[in-house]
Amino acid sequence: MKHALNPFAIRAFAHRRMALSALRANSSLATRLKRYSHHMTIARSLESAGRTQ
Repeated sequence: MKHALNPFAIRAFAHRRMALSALRANSSLATRLKRYSHHMTIARSLESAGRTQ
C-alpha cells in the first residue's frame, strides 16, 4: 500500500530548505537570522499541524 504524500510535510520541507538558504544568503547576519527563524517557525508549525491530522 502506497502512502499519500502529506502536503504539510512537503511544505515543511520546503520551508526548511528556505531557512538553510537564508543562512547562506549574501545579507547581514541579522537579516539572515531573521529569515532563518521565520522559516523554521513555519516549518515547525506545519509539522505539528500534520501530526494532528
